[in-house]
Amino acid sequence: MNSQIFTLLQKISKNMHIRHCACIKENYKDAIKKLNDLQSNSNYLEIVANNSKMNFAKLEDTEKYLIRSGINLDQLNNLSIIHVAGTKGKGSVCAFVEAILQIHGFRTGFFSSPHLITVRERLRINGSPINETDFAYYFWKVYNKLDNAKEFESDIPMYFKFLTVLMFNVFLYENIDVAIIEVGIGGEYDCTNIVKNPVCVGITSLGLDHTSLLGNTIEEIAYQKSGIFKPNTIAFTVPQKKEALEILKERAIERQCTLHVVPSFQYYEWENDQLNNKTLYSQIQQQNASLAIQLAVYWMQSQINPNYFLTINNDICNKKYYNFQENNIEGSIKNINDVKEEMINKKTNAKYISFKKIATALSMCIWPGRQQILRGTLFDFYLDGAHTLESMDCCISWFNNQIENNNGKRYLIFNMTGKRDVSLFMNLLKTIKFHKIYFVPNVAGIPDIDNLTTAEVIDEQKLKCQKHCEMWGEQSPHVVKIVANNVMEVLNDIRMEHIHNDETIIWKDKTQVLITGSLHLVGATLAILDPNFTMTTKF
Repeated sequence: MNSQIFTLLQKISKNMHIRHCACIKENYKDAIKKLNDLQSNSNYLEIVANNSKMNFAKLEDTEKYLIRSGINLDQLNNLSIIHVAGTKGKGSVCAFVEAILQIHGFRTGFFSSPHLITVRERLRINGSPINETDFAYYFWKVYNKLDNAKEFESDIPMYFKFLTVLMFNVFLYENIDVAIIEVGIGGEYDCTNIVKNPVCVGITSLGLDHTSLLGNTIEEIAYQKSGIFKPNTIAFTVPQKKEALEILKERAIERQCTLHVVPSFQYYEWENDQLNNKTLYSQIQQQNASLAIQLAVYWMQSQINPNYFLTINNDICNKKYYNFQENNIEGSIKNINDVKEEMINKKTNAKYISFKKIATALSMCIWPGRQQILRGTLFDFYLDGAHTLESMDCCISWFNNQIENNNGKRYLIFNMTGKRDVSLFMNLLKTIKFHKIYFVPNVAGIPDIDNLTTAEVIDEQKLKCQKHCEMWGEQSPHVVKIVANNVMEVLNDIRMEHIHNDETIIWKDKTQVLITGSLHLVGATLAILDPNFTMTTKF
């Protein structure tokens, strides 16, 4: 009864605040402008790189700001959380988990980063970004409390940390069943890691990225990512390089956390034509889907009966490594294939876990910008925000597989930020015969209030684009290369070239455009091609 009264009062307060906001113009646009005034994550990375690696480790600051926003740590512990870290595929895994839990009737909250078009994408309730009205309400509710409580002028969280505090406020007041939280950077010191008691955690594929923060070796990366392990919590990971897996094992022992390696996607007994999501044909997405299945099923089991336990790969989950006493676990099941529609816990009359629903969820899951295809009238666009060598290799394999029977011209739209060795990425991309290559900043070229990139940043990116163009030209002088100002300029150039040709297009001759190197570039492109995520385009 008390919780119902609390929820009712929150709704009344929220409606009153929305009307108040309308009067004093504390609306969505004002909220976005104020949010963008906070230091961005890219600025944050630069500051940290120039100082100590450990400067970003101030989790106590996140706790301080959370408490100032009106939420104490006991309230935070009331959230039922699935926490996911890793180098590649974090967002995809979380999106799959969200889809599986939604189709089973649970109310989900999903926190992700970065956003592609609008910052509201980072805060999803039941599969949809929070609307502008609710975003403005929660933003000003949190911002005003933090602003009033600051002890000195800069005593307010930066962009990502602010969004993390905002996220916990939204999820607590929206009365969700489960919070699916994607780590921002690393794990050990990421500001999402104030979570003390997650139901389960996941580690996706590990590779070298953000090395100025996390270390220059796979072992150092694994150490940082496994920082989300918590005592008496279950952790799942995909198959990793031997060196990385050894670190994950050691950290599991240190943190008294039980670790499992998920099986291959082929391990599951899929029926014919049960899966129709073409993104699941790639090995990396199959791996992500397997991790998502294990996380979602374990979470659902914890809701049915805390004594249920999912074990796989017993050679990895050895009790001598993980203090795991299998005999003490009642009702233990050995693999996901035992979780069928007939599995009903009669003691609690709980909803059953449906393997058919899991297959449907995976097939219907949409996570834009990751191995995504948009088919237009004249062009097919292939969008993948690959920004590590491993993910770029996967992107190229995926692209080559998709265009295998196509004779059309191939275009590349490329950008890469940060301190990565771009020549290594170019060597991979040069295996594809492109008709023309565009080097372009992560700027759409259309009005955009959510992503206010400063002129200084744009100029800096353009200089890098010029260098990238020169680097490519040194080894491939005969390929047409263009440095453009924005994505709209690039798309218009490609379109005009085809209008001048005045050719009748058949599907085998359709032009193929690959956009890769940065999720922000992919987002800028989607803002033009498909701003509402309809999965279609008129280009």
